[in-house]
Amino acid sequence: MKRKIWLLPLLAVSAYLQAQTEVRLAVHKSFSLPKGLIARFERINDVKVSVIQAGGANEMLNKLILSRANPIADAVYGLDNANIGKARAAGILAAAQPGSAPVAVGLPSALAVDYGYVAVNYDKKWFEGKKLPLPQTLQDLTRPEYKNLLVVPSPATSSPGLGFLMANISGMGEEGAFKWWAQMRQNGVKVAKGWSEAYYTDFSHNGGAYPLVVGYAASPAAEVYFSKGKYSEPPTGNLFLKGGVFRQVEGAAVLKGAKQPELAAKLVQWLQSREVQQAVPSEMWVYPAVKNTRLPDVFRFAQAPTHTTAPAQRDIDANQRGWVSRWIRTVLK
Repeated sequence: MKRKIWLLPLLAVSAYLQAQTEVRLAVHKSFSLPKGLIARFERINDVKVSVIQAGGANEMLNKLILSRANPIADAVYGLDNANIGKARAAGILAAAQPGSAPVAVGLPSALAVDYGYVAVNYDKKWFEGKKLPLPQTLQDLTRPEYKNLLVVPSPATSSPGLGFLMANISGMGEEGAFKWWAQMRQNGVKVAKGWSEAYYTDFSHNGGAYPLVVGYAASPAAEVYFSKGKYSEPPTGNLFLKGGVFRQVEGAAVLKGAKQPELAAKLVQWLQSREVQQAVPSEMWVYPAVKNTRLPDVFRFAQAPTHTTAPAQRDIDANQRGWVSRWIRTVLK
């Protein structure tokens, strides 16, 4: 009898959890927030948040498009200014989105959550050891001395890879960009599925064979932060090459056909809340989109470029698919 009485509270908790409303958030694999923040949102709104990891950003978008007849989520985080047009054209976003907080950067049809700079990172120790001068232009990377030195995440599956391609096209012109990519294919460029594979597997700083990687300008700051005192200065640096720097703006939106549209709207707006915005820099190593959000001290190592390049948003929206297809034919086939 005592055993049955002891079980009653557990059964009550179990029944409560089963009855709790669920709201689903699709995210790319770089999404990270403290569990305590999500738990707080759940308590305040009496809801269960299910975070659905759906691969790289463009991989996630493709999954959302394929499942649009029966959406796998109520809201999405991780669409950006390079792929939001594809999302709109596919009709996966709700017609009405919640109101946005005042932001430093915007994103059409979504609420801006963060932004960052896609650029080439380099391994300082490798270049110092080889006594090889750093490349000064993208064209330098086609020269024999830089053969087999660059790894890039694929623009077909990775948002920084796509952003880098957008910067190339804007900076060199469409024909010039694809001519450069053809030359890079001949000069041994490595293509990885996503940023994580490129940075943590292929980049020489992490034990790989490539001392140059297309990544984020905040990565040197992250290296100092996670070294727990090993580094007082970043072991990696940034190359802000003309035609090779893209400002990526990421955001969140309610999905068309959401089972819980009101809770999805609350969740999307919560991603712009003060507590989330303050957590974003040292969780995902990007800049918070909402104005007047304080940055952690370690961001003094996160260089911001003086210039970025990108096609007009309407041109990205109209041509992104064709550009990616042409990139695949040029580099992979």
